[in-house]
Amino acid sequence: MRYYENILGTIGNTPLVKLNQLTAEIPALVLAKVEFFNPGNSVKDRMAVKMIEDAESKGLLKPGGTIIEGTSGNTGMGLALGAIVKGYKLVCVISDKQSKEKMDILMALGAEVVVCPTDVEPDDPRSYYSVSKRLSEETPNSWYVNQYDNLSNSVAHYEQTGPEIWEQTDGKITHFVVGVGTGGTISGIGKFLKEKNPDIKIWGVDTYGSVFKKYHETGVFDENEIYPYVTEGIGEDILPKNVDFSLIDGFTKVTDKDAAIYTRRLAKEEGIFAGNSAGSAIKGLLQLKEHFGPDDVVVVLLHDHGSRYVGKMFNDDWMREMGYLHNEVKTVGDLVGDRVDSPLVSVRTEELVLHAAQRMKAHQLSHLPVVSTSGIVGAVSEEKLAELFFNDDNAADLTIREIMEKQLPIIKSTAPLSELKSLISEAGAVLVEFENEKYQLIARKDLLKMI
Repeated sequence: MRYYENILGTIGNTPLVKLNQLTAEIPALVLAKVEFFNPGNSVKDRMAVKMIEDAESKGLLKPGGTIIEGTSGNTGMGLALGAIVKGYKLVCVISDKQSKEKMDILMALGAEVVVCPTDVEPDDPRSYYSVSKRLSEETPNSWYVNQYDNLSNSVAHYEQTGPEIWEQTDGKITHFVVGVGTGGTISGIGKFLKEKNPDIKIWGVDTYGSVFKKYHETGVFDENEIYPYVTEGIGEDILPKNVDFSLIDGFTKVTDKDAAIYTRRLAKEEGIFAGNSAGSAIKGLLQLKEHFGPDDVVVVLLHDHGSRYVGKMFNDDWMREMGYLHNEVKTVGDLVGDRVDSPLVSVRTEELVLHAAQRMKAHQLSHLPVVSTSGIVGAVSEEKLAELFFNDDNAADLTIREIMEKQLPIIKSTAPLSELKSLISEAGAVLVEFENEKYQLIARKDLLKMI
């Protein structure tokens, strides 16, 4: 009989899979190291268990103790498996930009999940770095993992992932490409591979809003580069000790939009249902294609599984909301999109200004057409209402008929976008006329759909 003593024994020995469609323009052999075959569905299983075992051997983690860590989700998953098997409690501190699926999975495995805001400085007491440290100080018999500076992270990949890749490629690997977050994966694998062959090139994939690329190239930690980004699992606003920049030959940056689009393309064109950072890795690989020749063997690591992003990158509504997925806009009617069959949001002449203000707020509108029994007879704008409320304490009780402005311009839905420019610049909004005398409002903010 062949079996494992527990789930931790199944970690590692993940497959290399040849990429074909997405890499058709790259002359080299491109192989994906598909890490979602680990039991926790990510590369982080390896270092999570290594960090736990090293903490045990050093006496930092004692029986019945509590493991505390700030995580984007995947390290928490690996820690959860280790905690279950070894009998520890687990508290995961996670930022609010992470997918709901990640949070739900962690709780399903018995972890306590604490959610912190993303858009704060690392040393802000609300950041998930600070909250993790504070909880570890307040919790008796606890151990703060600190995957960013815990060097067992990179050692795990030096001892496991690097040797696997070397053996699987029969030592023929020439380039390694991977997204960089804590730095453990790129540094551990990079160290092993360069010891085997110093000519192997190690490329990191970074995201906009992160400091890695510029710091590697200039040695300057530029705080102006730090801003919130959507991509999960890679990039940082700190310099983790696990990132050994001396092992990295270069970085390339990938936008949030490209990361999301290529995550979906990887699933549809290669049949590999991987996570968000995999999309970044694939786009980064394509951006580096001039570095690869016909005799090269390129390995790109795919961190985690797509099931953790079904509410985000694999959800059409979310993609459209983010501006990553939209229909081609050629006519004025295209800007209206699927609102064409919705009732026109309007206000009647005898309603009160208060009603108009409430309706504009509820529907996030800058203008409202005014209607009467004879049809559309005027409009009200947020500028007009703001002026009224500043100058008249009783403005809310006025009727719309008393304060309405002239009717908004009307444009046919089939009109080209060029006809919209002057109208919307002057009036701030227009009414789009469809067949059967249906109307919809378009304001300046709708033009953002074209970006």
